[in-house]
Amino acid sequence: MKFKVKRRMSVWRYLTLGYLLLILFGSFLLVLPFAKQSGEWGTFADYVDGLFTATSATCVTGLTPVVTAEHWTTFGHVVILCLIQVGGLGFTTLVSILFMAIGGKNFGLYERTAMVQSVGESKLTGVKKLVKRILLGTLIFEAAGALLLMIRFIPDYGAVGIWYGVFHSISAFCNAGFDIIGPMSLVDYARDPLVSLVICFLIIIGGLGFCVWGDVADCKGNPRKFQFYTRLALIGTAVLLIAGTSLFMVFEWNNPSYAGFNFGDKLLCSFFNATTARTAGYFTTDPATLSNSGTLLMIILMFIGACSGSTGGGVKVSTFTVILVGMFSVMRGKKDITIGKRRIDHGTLVQALAVFVAYLVLTVTATLLINAIEPDRLNGEDFASFSAVMFETVSAIGTVGLTQALTAKISVVSEFILIMLMYLGRVGILTFAFALKRNKKSEAAVRRPIDNVFIG
Repeated sequence: MKFKVKRRMSVWRYLTLGYLLLILFGSFLLVLPFAKQSGEWGTFADYVDGLFTATSATCVTGLTPVVTAEHWTTFGHVVILCLIQVGGLGFTTLVSILFMAIGGKNFGLYERTAMVQSVGESKLTGVKKLVKRILLGTLIFEAAGALLLMIRFIPDYGAVGIWYGVFHSISAFCNAGFDIIGPMSLVDYARDPLVSLVICFLIIIGGLGFCVWGDVADCKGNPRKFQFYTRLALIGTAVLLIAGTSLFMVFEWNNPSYAGFNFGDKLLCSFFNATTARTAGYFTTDPATLSNSGTLLMIILMFIGACSGSTGGGVKVSTFTVILVGMFSVMRGKKDITIGKRRIDHGTLVQALAVFVAYLVLTVTATLLINAIEPDRLNGEDFASFSAVMFETVSAIGTVGLTQALTAKISVVSEFILIMLMYLGRVGILTFAFALKRNKKSEAAVRRPIDNVFIG
């Protein structure tokens, strides 16, 4: 008698479905009457708002069709914060923590593969240690950030400042960008070094990724002992922050939001813009007031995003770096792609190009569709439709959360487009593509003949 052995779903499908189920569960909680200030079940459009918010929170984006501080109750805020925390840590990390808490389950190959794919690690050994490190590191950084923010928030808001400190620390570390202060994010703290720098520090740490700061800790801060990817992530992040800050200073020097600011204030705001554009979503100066050059710079930084295996999104710093270095290598006629003293495999370049082109195609397609769906709604006097929609779509797929006052104005159909972009941006284009791939028993060992195609 023969028994059929049930195959487990692929790791990619496990990750993809995990985030989807989490979003659906969160949307159900947010549609409950006591989650909203109105206290009503609401209409289908209200559910879409809840679904949009749940997706944005789980995918640590920050875009929302409603004002978070005014639309949701404390229960709703707690639900959003839980979704942010789970989305930031990663669905697989949460499951691993639960397994360890319940009975110290021994991870098999399947569980280990799912875990390392979720956080961007390359080794299948030491997964339990990795999970504990992620949990401990997250708690330390978020607790430190919350305590520092309370120094300012408690005098400003009283006892509720404690809750504000906790919420915004977790939201910043997870690169989510949700705030419960008001509709204008952190504009009131644009000139406050404490709040601005603490938020920036949390965003940067979260955007570097668990494996990067884990490696820094293992090497006790000695750069000579860092792994190659750690050095690449740190240098790439530093270059983007310095270049972004400098360019924002030049482009936005006469920005209306900078009116009355001295040099130090403008430098602080520019540094905040360069930091938050890389998938965080907070702002101290209204993105709608950016110059054309500043808007384009913001879009570029949002598109690049943070580091692999981090709480941030985008095509990732390493992807952009490999493509850039590969381009120069090809233009110089070199066969090898080298970064420092290391050679990058051509397969890595092909994968990086696939991710970049996929993000670009999705962004352009979504921008085209939204502009086509509601031209009358968007062609108003307040803002130019094309730049605002492009800004919004890049912000969604990059899981950033910055907006030029567009999310609340679009129709339900356009909201679903942004929901899909946020979901794909968090899950990852390659992960989603592999999840849809059918498992084949065997592939024919026949390779097609090579032919020439003219390039350039």
